[in-house]
Amino acid sequence: MNSVAVWRILTQVKHILNIPSYKIHTDAINFAVSKKTTSAAGGVMGLGKGKKKVGKVGTMEKKELPVETDPDKLVNYVCGSNIYITGEDVKIKDDSEYPDWLWNLNTGAPPKIEELDPTTKRYWIRVRAAGMKRNNRLRSLRKF
Repeated sequence: MNSVAVWRILTQVKHILNIPSYKIHTDAINFAVSKKTTSAAGGVMGLGKGKKKVGKVGTMEKKELPVETDPDKLVNYVCGSNIYITGEDVKIKDDSEYPDWLWNLNTGAPPKIEELDPTTKRYWIRVRAAGMKRNNRLRSLRKF
């Protein structure tokens, strides 16, 4: 901003606020400047000073989680299904009370891309994921 533009702004402020002209006329114009700092190690203002390390981290103690050992309860209940303090775990029902599709779920490895139908969304999601894995692997092999 040049001095002419600053002068125009000051005269407009003088007229808006009804400030006498002798209070605005000065030889120097001062602007408020905030101090720039950075905490980044090696930054311009940091001059290469990084954060100090705070010694060793104490060892974490392993928590002993309770394990159910009662065979009757392990066979008849879904142990760990109750997340509340009160109440009990979900009781396992007879197989006939569950829907038929539950027994047809794939619990093994997912099917290969060649076995999927190319007209399904699942096929194209797998193709895209395979392409991204390939690109990431190729990118990691670059020298720079």
